[in-house]
Amino acid sequence: MCGIVGGVAERSITEILIEGLKRLEYRGYDSAGLALVSQGQVLRERRVGKVANLAEAVKQSKITGSLGIAHTRWATHGKPTENNAHPHVSGDVAVVHNGIIENYEELKANLQALGYIFTSQTDTEVVAHLVAEALKKTPSLLEAVKLVVPQLKGAYALGIVHTAHPDELITVREGSPLVIGVGIGENFISSDQLALLPITNRFIYLEEGDIARLTRNTIEVFVDGNAVERPIKELDATVSNASKGEYKHYMLKEIYEQPEAIQQTIAQALDGNALRSDFLKEAVADFENIQQVQIIACGTSYHAGMIAKYWFEQIIDLPCQVEIASEFRYRLPVVVGNTLYLCISQSGETADTLAALRDTQKRAAAKQLNITTMAICNVATSSMVRETHHSLLTLAGPEIGVASTKAFTTQLAALMLLVLKIGQVKQSITADKIAEISAELWHTPKVILDTLQNDTSILRLSELFVEKQHCLFLGRGTQFPIALEGALKLKEISYIHAEGYAAGELKHGPLALVDNEMPVVILAPQDDMLDKLKSNMEEVQARGGELFVFADENSGIGCKDRQHVVLVPSISAILAPIVYSVPVQLLSYHVAVLRGTDVDQPRNLAKSVTVE
Repeated sequence: MCGIVGGVAERSITEILIEGLKRLEYRGYDSAGLALVSQGQVLRERRVGKVANLAEAVKQSKITGSLGIAHTRWATHGKPTENNAHPHVSGDVAVVHNGIIENYEELKANLQALGYIFTSQTDTEVVAHLVAEALKKTPSLLEAVKLVVPQLKGAYALGIVHTAHPDELITVREGSPLVIGVGIGENFISSDQLALLPITNRFIYLEEGDIARLTRNTIEVFVDGNAVERPIKELDATVSNASKGEYKHYMLKEIYEQPEAIQQTIAQALDGNALRSDFLKEAVADFENIQQVQIIACGTSYHAGMIAKYWFEQIIDLPCQVEIASEFRYRLPVVVGNTLYLCISQSGETADTLAALRDTQKRAAAKQLNITTMAICNVATSSMVRETHHSLLTLAGPEIGVASTKAFTTQLAALMLLVLKIGQVKQSITADKIAEISAELWHTPKVILDTLQNDTSILRLSELFVEKQHCLFLGRGTQFPIALEGALKLKEISYIHAEGYAAGELKHGPLALVDNEMPVVILAPQDDMLDKLKSNMEEVQARGGELFVFADENSGIGCKDRQHVVLVPSISAILAPIVYSVPVQLLSYHVAVLRGTDVDQPRNLAKSVTVE
């Protein structure tokens, strides 16, 4: 969601900014722009649509400069138009902004009363005018920004330049991620380190409330007006492996990367069929005290949490609740001592989940309650990892496609590892059971590889969905969240309306939707619920529904009239959710491709939701 790149250097950074924006395209956006400070002027280009449109405009105008800021915008305030695209300018000030300024209407009214003219519908433009106004009180750009920040309410990251300061870039982080890329004789900012990896692997991760001043040779960071030190961290170059390679789309590449990603994730915790002694060692004392788990997450991560609830309660007899972060943070939930508050997020910057975490920590501290916080996340340097007591990384590597695939299945693998560890600490699971589940975990990547061999069969099935407008996904037990996840995948990338249901709920309403135009996707692993699921399938067929079944190879379910079956290799019922994620991902992918949608960057969506 929105992307910032900026820099100050001795060389021209025009191409660096454009390349940085291209590397941020996965985040989702509808317009792009850049502003360069050169010879006492702000040179700006903005275009609606892809970064390629901006690149062509820059090529034609031949603008260049060694100080600049660039941005990809995902519309929140105002339509996706050129006037609303960033950077926004006020006189000789240019600003890029991620996030939301919640009190912008009040600020705008005050600025209009002072004579400022607004040319956009955005909340961002108020920041540019506020900085311009503050510069009337001080010649220092840094001091002007310090005067502006207390006036802003909301979550934001800012990059600010001014023609009178041709060797200075000011940046602010308040609730929206921002990193500094450290170079030699040049320094950069971005909302994601991925944008800067071609030019540096050394980063400073700004914290909440940080204001930084960058020149070619210096980086100064301030909090509440005081200078602070932020460490420089070197990033492993392997995280830059984010090209599509031989695949047509990032999503397809990431589907096929799941066996390796899962194997890497479980390898950090298992030694053979036993938990490694150093796995989450620092969390043991906290795990001994927890009496329940509260999972907080959004979207696909929420579905992972729903499956984990089954595992926590069935495997280690530990009560677990799961809640959508955007609901949890606003309903003033009771904070309970001796609870593990577990946040799940691919990026570790998900706005609602992060806000729920921070609010829970504050309320627990106010009541002097002993709680433990933990993040399951794919980004080691994220805010969520830094702000929780403990963290468990999903080693999925960069996930570029907006529709989460390998991040989801590695979250499930990590959650199972966490269940085993807590069960071991609390002595609520036997060593034999840990060994049994661990062996199945090691086997899971091979089962997924075998499942991927069904790609051609799933492609053939997907051809029957192209003209459909609606779809139902049904599952029971731990397959119910996979039904929700399958429906989410189908609607977010193919734009077909889809709903996931617990199959036992059919007669409580959804059955009314079933007719001969309604495809119904069934998830049928070999488990204790299989016979009941078969009864649900009969109910659908009796109403003329067409079944598309992903079934265990030993389930006894076969093809017949209006019943299409893809056989899935056998896997233990407990880990079946990980494997059954794969065919629904492939189905959604192929339907989207056949319908001609933008698979990796579906309309209206962003990869990382860093604002409400």
